[in-house]
Amino acid sequence: MNDPVNRTMLLVDIEKFSDRDDVEQAFLRRMLYDVVDRTMERAGIDETLRLRADQGDSVMEFIDPNVPVPQVLRSVISELPAQLKAVNRMASRGAQMRLRTVVASGFIALDERGVWVGGDLNHACRLLDADLLRAALRERPGDIALCVSQSVWTGIVRHHHLGIPAEEFHEVTLASKNGPLPAWLLGPVPASGQAAPSPGAAGPAPTPVPDASGERPGPAGGTEAGPSGGGSASTSTSAPAAGPAPAAAPAPAAPPPAGIHFTGGAPAFGGSLVMGNQHGVSGGRVDGDVVMGSVGGPPPRPGRTPDGHAPADATPDEDAPSPDDRQPPATGEAGPR
Repeated sequence: MNDPVNRTMLLVDIEKFSDRDDVEQAFLRRMLYDVVDRTMERAGIDETLRLRADQGDSVMEFIDPNVPVPQVLRSVISELPAQLKAVNRMASRGAQMRLRTVVASGFIALDERGVWVGGDLNHACRLLDADLLRAALRERPGDIALCVSQSVWTGIVRHHHLGIPAEEFHEVTLASKNGPLPAWLLGPVPASGQAAPSPGAAGPAPTPVPDASGERPGPAGGTEAGPSGGGSASTSTSAPAAGPAPAAAPAPAAPPPAGIHFTGGAPAFGGSLVMGNQHGVSGGRVDGDVVMGSVGGPPPRPGRTPDGHAPADATPDEDAPSPDDRQPPATGEAGPR
């Protein structure tokens, strides 16, 4: 086996390659080689600067370290989708292809049988075969899904080189038979590719249900203020829950019967105010000294002067005193018997 050499690795795989028949697979292989070759040429990467390993439904390119990695990344991000779109436009629906791609770096070696081997190469192949990368390609409208290794992200992508949108890469952890693999995915992370929570992981705490007093049970047997507590602060204590709510207060006694009650100020009679000159009070109860009317005597009858006499132009009937106008006999005088 030769000594390991450092290389930039570009891995490209055709989606659902095994679902095609032999004629379609042969056509797709030719188209894949053509797309990759034109992409490298447009990026200025000569054939003498790269080695190719054919994996049937995928192609691995090992690029000379003298070629800058940002140059390789820019060609994969911009030129590879353009070349693939041009091929798919001219192909029938059954001959169109979608690609999963990985850009990684590391050391590889050539064994006695002419096969490239190495731990960094195995790592890149596991990224290419990860379920999350397959889900990313399946759930997006474009025809390419790209993932880069942790070393490429650390050394190249995160430094915002021209033509490499670092803000569009998302850190992901890909599952493999050798354990989780860190990587960075270009574009949105697929929902179906998210790792499920472990069986022992605790789920979200259930929402406490308020009791009749409007309080929610808090931790350690305490209470937490409910909506009527006037704020969002909560308290918890280790004291036991409060006992039953106190009995309701007795209903107020019935109000006393209607009457006149003098407590100062204007008196109230049956709920109405007694003011001015009144001629009588009917119903109810009168307590204490009550003076009805004004001090100067009763008001004049309608059609009379203030002193109680009829006006000068009154008729004899109008001038005759009414029974109400008769004055009682003076003290000491004999009244009618």
